[in-house]
Amino acid sequence: MTARGDQVQASTTDQRLLGTRSPASFVHSDPWRVLRIQSEFVEGFGLLADLPPAVTVFGSARVARDEPEYELGRRLGAALADAGYAVITGGGPGAMEAVNRGAREAGGLSIGLGIELPYEQSLNEWVDLGVSFRYFFVRKTMFVKYAEAFVILPGGFGTLDELFEALTLLQTGKVTGFPIVLMGTGYWAGLLDWLRSTVLGAARIKPGDLDLVTLTDDVDEAVDVILRGTGRGAAGAEAAAADSADGAVGAGTGAAGVADSAVDADSAVDAGTGDVPGFAGGTDHTGRPLGTEPR
Repeated sequence: MTARGDQVQASTTDQRLLGTRSPASFVHSDPWRVLRIQSEFVEGFGLLADLPPAVTVFGSARVARDEPEYELGRRLGAALADAGYAVITGGGPGAMEAVNRGAREAGGLSIGLGIELPYEQSLNEWVDLGVSFRYFFVRKTMFVKYAEAFVILPGGFGTLDELFEALTLLQTGKVTGFPIVLMGTGYWAGLLDWLRSTVLGAARIKPGDLDLVTLTDDVDEAVDVILRGTGRGAAGAEAAAADSADGAVGAGTGAAGVADSAVDADSAVDAGTGDVPGFAGGTDHTGRPLGTEPR
């Protein structure tokens, strides 16, 4: 940057930085907010980078512990943990607490991503790993980035917001292979009926868009939908194995091809390039094959 004439400031940047009487208003300026937003992304990415496969569950904070929906959330959290998933919630009370509780009681990893609100809402006692955010959009990124599926329990505006954002990401191809399960037929059936009769009826969505969600009351069915949708169920594993076999045949990787690959791999090891970024067959620090990019 160049400044001349009356644009030259009387003091230097260092003088202003080290001045003891600088006004505090700068912390409320947009450039400062950008840094704070960046720090929230860094904190979230750092905390959650090594998570095992996880499912994000949304639901109302207003669910009392003696309501059936609380028990439903608790059973869902336990079932997801038994299936090998960590659970991610908003970390609050109600349905979120129920899911976190169920997961922890079943020996699973229970994560809570809180949000700063005008009224006090701390992370519930069943959260093993938690962080609170100032900005909704940072928190939403974490909900999607570190989950393989969404389960939506009955909830209000916040829950609806997350549901329709997930549907939009799927509809527009921003995420793929991402099951969305609505739990509670009595609660959600009216919404789906409206989408079908009014929104689809006005040609504002495509018929296939309604297939992006599964509606159920059954916890086992919800978990099965997630397992199959993410390729972790028996059917998904068989399909993946079949696709892999077909690909191997199509690429000419029969016995001879495998042998050639083994020779190439040995050569890579001899050359010291087997796990070096930039070389075929290497892995990054997470063990992910090179050339693949996380969501």
